[in-house]
Amino acid sequence: MTIFKPLVPDVEIPDNVPLFQFLLDKASKYPQEKPAMVDYASGFTVTYGQLPQFFFTVAKNLRDTFNVNKGDVVAFMLPNHPLFPVLFHGTNMAGGIVTPINPLYTADEINKQLLDSNAKIIITIPLFAENVLAGVKGTNVKTALFLRPKEQAASELPVSDDVETLDLLSTLLRPPTNKDFEQVSFNPKEDIAVLPYSSGTTGISKGVMLTHHNCVANGLQIRDLESFTQDDVLFGLLPLFHIYGFLLLCIRSLMDGTTVYYVPRFDFVQFLTVVQEKKVTRAHLVPPIILALANHPLVDKFDLSSLNGILSGAAPLSKELTEKLVNRLRKNNEKFVLRQGYGLTETSPVISASFPDKVVYGSSGVLVANTELRIVDPETGKDLDVDEEGEVVVRGPQVMKGYLGNDKATREMVRDGWLHTGDIGKMDNDGNLYITDRLKEMIKVSGHTIAPAEIEAVLLTHSGIGDCAVVGVKDEKAGERPKAFVVKKEGVELTEDEVKTYVADRVSPHKRIRDVEFIDAIPKSSSGKILRRLLRK
Repeated sequence: MTIFKPLVPDVEIPDNVPLFQFLLDKASKYPQEKPAMVDYASGFTVTYGQLPQFFFTVAKNLRDTFNVNKGDVVAFMLPNHPLFPVLFHGTNMAGGIVTPINPLYTADEINKQLLDSNAKIIITIPLFAENVLAGVKGTNVKTALFLRPKEQAASELPVSDDVETLDLLSTLLRPPTNKDFEQVSFNPKEDIAVLPYSSGTTGISKGVMLTHHNCVANGLQIRDLESFTQDDVLFGLLPLFHIYGFLLLCIRSLMDGTTVYYVPRFDFVQFLTVVQEKKVTRAHLVPPIILALANHPLVDKFDLSSLNGILSGAAPLSKELTEKLVNRLRKNNEKFVLRQGYGLTETSPVISASFPDKVVYGSSGVLVANTELRIVDPETGKDLDVDEEGEVVVRGPQVMKGYLGNDKATREMVRDGWLHTGDIGKMDNDGNLYITDRLKEMIKVSGHTIAPAEIEAVLLTHSGIGDCAVVGVKDEKAGERPKAFVVKKEGVELTEDEVKTYVADRVSPHKRIRDVEFIDAIPKSSSGKILRRLLRK
């Protein structure tokens, strides 16, 4: 068995402390007046000194007013806001489990998650009321708490025949009249802290049970690869309902004493404005935003010299795109680095990340501490060696407890302690991990296995192509053939034949594009992954 090990030293991970207490212990070491989280639009701020009281207030009110006890599930459908971490860790303190819901979900999708998770309460905002109140029908949710904007009166909150609708500020954040609170007894390795749902891009969405220990472990595991200092200012764009944003902006940021400026949605001009105005030093982004940063002319009109680094995750970046952005931003800050990371919801999420001072372009970095990895032949299960492509399988303290109520899916994903990612990749001699594609997204052409990402990387080198995606379509002779969906840059004239010829000149015959379709935008998930299933329809 060939097992790849981390290049960074292992870290000591406590196994007896719940996540909220771990963070409170860390927060107590920082200046108590220092802002921990700020809402950029309103200026609403939570300081490090306020965290203990905020956590306690939420926990006590959940227990006393809403009867939330150990193991009860509270659903969050919220935009990014400083109160998201406060409400999250306070819910954990009460013994509750948080299931975060994508704010873009339809009523049906909300309903499915509420039913599957058996949520008791949902916390949201009035803007999402229509879908939320339709989505709670037929579920066990009896209360919807609304975090309303200052300009909206509590009496203007939406009403429903299915659930009680209440104002969050005057209920959950109301100062308790007494300090009586029976602390919950936790088993951090077994008790669930967060129940995110996997993306569902390759199957039915499932609840991923991440324990307090999983979350604490992954927060510590990234210490030598993605940690911060008290001087760091973070841009809080990554959605907190997604595990990537949750780990970095609700856990690691509080561990290291940073200040995070939250924005509820992505706006390119606002992003550039916040970086310039607040002297943001670190940002965590996804490939579509990296693409805009590398190409958009507006970037040159803003002072981004404070930005020392960007970590990109959720989907691979090409070497060409990486170099383009680095060269652009290093004109004003020679220390700037663009790094990549790799992980899954099922691994809390980080498996690998680039060294801060040794970035290998095109790679997803090196393994985080306390993590082991194998590359196996997806058909035979045989272990593969350096530079051989196969399925990535991992083992470590960040691996999920399992899928909620789905032992079969858990057994398929985690075998003999090893989690099978469903991603194709390889390791090089220097310990760098390369993710080449999804196992289930591979295209089979006359017996040849093709990674769509390889053809996409070629397409993106064309000066007239802004974005693209490649999928396999049925072919009577070859089984499948590659089809490219192409987004042309504005003002560019480009024909199907020109695209085919461009690729044919750069790849082996079986990888050549057989069909081209021009579209306005490539469908992607909130984390930046291409939704190939929508393109195959």
